[in-house]
Amino acid sequence: MDKLILVRHSETEGQHEDSPLTKLGIRQAQVLASFLEHSGYEIDRIISSPFLRAIETIKPFAENNEMTIEKDERLEERILSRDPLDDWEEVLHDTFKDPELKMAGGESSLEAKERVLSLIDELESSKGNVLLVTHGNLLALLLQKYNREIGFMDWKRLSRPDIFLIQKQGGEYTVERIWKD
Repeated sequence: MDKLILVRHSETEGQHEDSPLTKLGIRQAQVLASFLEHSGYEIDRIISSPFLRAIETIKPFAENNEMTIEKDERLEERILSRDPLDDWEEVLHDTFKDPELKMAGGESSLEAKERVLSLIDELESSKGNVLLVTHGNLLALLLQKYNREIGFMDWKRLSRPDIFLIQKQGGEYTVERIWKD
C-alpha cells in the first residue's frame, strides 16, 4: 500500500449501526467527495465499515468516481459496553489509559486495535492508495499504530468528518490530518 487515507464518518443521527446521516451529515459527505476529488490523491480502493453512516459518508465520492465500496466488519465502531453507560466518556478515557480495560459485553481498546490492525496487515503488501472509512474511537486506536502518542484528547478533537493521510517517508510513517473543517 502506498498511501492510506483514513476517514471518519460525517455527522449522524445516532450511534446504532443503521443510524443515518443528518441533513448536515449529507452535506458534509458531498463536501468530502469534492475535497477528495480535488485533493490530488489517487484512490484505488475504498473499504468501509458496514455501518450505514460510514457508507453514506463515502457514497457520493464512490458514485462520482464509479468506485465500489468494499465493506469490512473490522472497521465497525468499537463497542464500549452492551449496557448503557451514563459515564461512557469517562470510561472511554479510562480505556485509553488501560488498553485491556473491558466493560460488560464490550471490547477492550487492545481487542479493537488488534481487529483493525489485522486489516492493515493484509493491506500493507498491496499496491496503490487505499481509503478506509470508519468511526471515531476505532480511528484513534488505528492512528496509534503510526503515532503512539495518540490518546483520549486526540479522539475528542476529531471532527465529523475527518481525514488523515498515512504514508511512509524515509522508512518512517507520517500521519497528517488533511481535512480542513
